[in-house]
Amino acid sequence: MHSPLDRRTVLALAAAAALAPAISSAQEEPRPERLAGLLDEAAALDPLETVLVSRDRLLLAQRGYRGASPDRPTNIKSASKTIVSALVGIAIEKGLVYGVDQPIAPLLREKLPADPDPRLYRITIGDLLTMRAGLERTSGANYGSWIASRDWTRDALARPFEDEPGGRMLYSTGSTHLLSAILAGKSGRSTLALANDWLGAIPGFRVADWERSPEGVHLGGNQMAMTPRSLLAFGETYAAGGRTPDGTQVIPEDWIAQSWRPRTRSRWTGDGYGYAWFAREIGGREVRYAWGYGGQMLYVVPDLDLVVAMTSDESRPSARTGYRDALHDLLAGIIGVVARSA
Repeated sequence: MHSPLDRRTVLALAAAAALAPAISSAQEEPRPERLAGLLDEAAALDPLETVLVSRDRLLLAQRGYRGASPDRPTNIKSASKTIVSALVGIAIEKGLVYGVDQPIAPLLREKLPADPDPRLYRITIGDLLTMRAGLERTSGANYGSWIASRDWTRDALARPFEDEPGGRMLYSTGSTHLLSAILAGKSGRSTLALANDWLGAIPGFRVADWERSPEGVHLGGNQMAMTPRSLLAFGETYAAGGRTPDGTQVIPEDWIAQSWRPRTRSRWTGDGYGYAWFAREIGGREVRYAWGYGGQMLYVVPDLDLVVAMTSDESRPSARTGYRDALHDLLAGIIGVVARSA
């Protein structure tokens, strides 16, 4: 279990980085020993498995703890929701769906309840991306009953309404699963195939494995495996405006701007939420991040061109233990080191 001492350690490191003497103008890159020392101390965070730090696609530091490796696939849990969001943006550009204001009911007509609530016809693709569908959540306490059902798409659509479509944020993996079902239905291909095809031009990117629902749809927003290095490469592409190192536009640049604009807020953290990206200030900088259960994190600090991927033991909670906050603090320390050269 994460202990308060772990977080104090990271806070002290963040403060030390902020107070460190400014490096000379001749030293334009962060001193490797500072990042190395920070990542050495991060070993005190027991669930932590890997940390990778890059700036302008230059790998500054990486670390694997307790036998974990940046090159070994791991379950990124709900951080995969950002992958699904990217696929939606590409699908819109390709004309498979016409935009975030498109109602979902006609796209999932065969999965609607026999006597559908009229509000189902008001839910849009944008509502699913921002977790504002209004339907009862399939995450948290409801997750077990949802995945025990025979058809996850049908079950998610049959949930009772807890708010109006476009209302408050109700974080639910069922919402991103509906997006996966829409992408598969409109393309005639599996969402896994779309991910590895549409995002395959990103050097090092590959989804190694992805759970399917009983009806054959890949689980939108959970149970996706990729290497931490692959997760970092995905974040680097967002930081670069959707372009690969050779200039290929993989993700529409405008989609990234739309995705990063907060449209609602988490009732638990107060953080902003866009199209499957959280937004908050960390270390004095605006940060966009993906977060998966257990502490699977992808951070992008746009004004520093900084990308940090962190993976953790997927079986241990990160929110109520304070561990996720400790990872934010670790990022603050990394920002403190990197910002000295900005």
